[in-house]
Amino acid sequence: MQYIRFKELFKDFTVFSLNEIKSVDSKFHRRRLNEWQERGYIKKIVKGYYVFSETALNENVLFEIANRIYAPSYISFEMAFSFYHLIPEGVYAITSATSRCTHRFKTPAGEFIYRTLKPDLFFGYNIIEYNTNKHFNMASPEKAILDYLYLNSHLKRLDDFESLRINRDILFEQVKEDKLFGFLERFANKSLDKRIKLFWEAIKHD
Repeated sequence: MQYIRFKELFKDFTVFSLNEIKSVDSKFHRRRLNEWQERGYIKKIVKGYYVFSETALNENVLFEIANRIYAPSYISFEMAFSFYHLIPEGVYAITSATSRCTHRFKTPAGEFIYRTLKPDLFFGYNIIEYNTNKHFNMASPEKAILDYLYLNSHLKRLDDFESLRINRDILFEQVKEDKLFGFLERFANKSLDKRIKLFWEAIKHD
């Protein structure tokens, strides 16, 4: 396949995989991708996944890439806190929840960190659309809090919760109490129950 034909077929893809290319052209050889990288047409993100060199790697694009290169996954934890403006500082890595093994990719586009949740806890995320026909999976603010505290079980005291520097005003704008505790029931975890209740009381009476 010539590059002009390839570009026409995949021009609407934010990120494309070798498997997707082979589904269009079964005889396509990986060496073509190496040639196109050398010519500056495309960039490799991780093994088997690429973007066009002119693709602007803004936050939305990075979120979609994070979902694609290690699926199933959704953005959660610290990056979701930052997305919802629950914390004041920026986050350097794209943090995600996955039902697969914990993994970390350091790439030219940035660092992608994936933490494992049991398959029955893989819920509570929204499909957020951007541009035209593009989207990424983002934890709801309620689920991001639960995911974070579930996997950071050492956070259990009032001063631990204060160290998170959660913006109280924004939290009460973004987080629905009934939704938070409804999701909490699905975790069926007594330790998390106790810590979330303490966290919520600490935030409410700050």
